Amino acid sequence: MITWQWIPFDRLTTDELYEALMLRQDVFIMEQTCVYRELDGHDKASMHLFGRNEGGALVAYLRILPPGEKFDEPSIGRVVTHMSVRNTGTGKALMLEGIRKCAELHPGHPIRITAQHRLQGFYEHVGFHAVGAPYMETDGIVHVEMLHPAGCARRE
Repeated sequence: MITWQWIPFDRLTTDELYEALMLRQDVFIMEQTCVYRELDGHDKASMHLFGRNEGGALVAYLRILPPGEKFDEPSIGRVVTHMSVRNTGTGKALMLEGIRKCAELHPGHPIRITAQHRLQGFYEHVGFHAVGAPYMETDGIVHVEMLHPAGCARRE
């Protein structure tokens, strides 16, 4: 059972911010062995989603960037799950909650993401499709831009 909590940046406590950055660093830097600027200047403009397990530990996280922050469309990024909840459906639930909130915050807009190419099938499963060819990101991992054309345009 995961409990979801949405928090704008200016309402994050120092402990919540630390937890989010630690999970992101553990997965994106340590686990994936990528050296890159994970703190990219977009957190302050973002809405942050925390997914906690029954014990209160942060096991899932993502952020929504508003239109104009990175792309013309709103964007979901820094999608991450702790290894303890992988292959349990938590990642899908995380993305569906992100899409739902994006529709609430930015109705009528599609969602654009930059996804790791190896995870393209996962994102297709929740309604995204690739737009353009795969490319090498600065983190050394092949990515692909994807769009959820109806994502924010419909309410479920």
